Amino acid sequence: MPVDDDATETQRRPRKEKSLLARALGYLARREHSRAELARKLTPHAESTDQLKRLLDDLEAKKLLSDRRFTEVLARSRGERFGAARVKQELRSRGINDSLAREAVADLAQTEFQRAREVWRRKFDAPPADAAERARQMRFLAQRGFSAEVIRRVVGGRGED
Repeated sequence: MPVDDDATETQRRPRKEKSLLARALGYLARREHSRAELARKLTPHAESTDQLKRLLDDLEAKKLLSDRRFTEVLARSRGERFGAARVKQELRSRGINDSLAREAVADLAQTEFQRAREVWRRKFDAPPADAAERARQMRFLAQRGFSAEVIRRVVGGRGED
């Protein structure tokens, strides 16, 4: 079969480089991002730090980028499966300031026992038969970021409010 030189030429052409704004909007269209997270992703593509800062400021002014909204979304989605400590650590790792993280965790702390009991019920649904099983169940909840007191109440069967 003869090779069409025009077709192979178009396949070899590099794609046009996306603008910084287009990249930012693409990331934000997929999911919420914190300012620090978006800055980290866009830094390799920015011509200067000033350009990046102006873009992020503009996105915040247009309410397309919001650390508060990101915090609420992450706390709500992770809070179903994880404890307040784990959610707080994840927020910090994503560049959320301590005051916003504390606010989100304070809301989660109010329902921590109920959430821990539900996570435990889905995984085990039976009191531990021996000390080894009790330790395993407690480790599971601890890895999920629930507090020690809540873990003792859930695994021990106390606090069936």
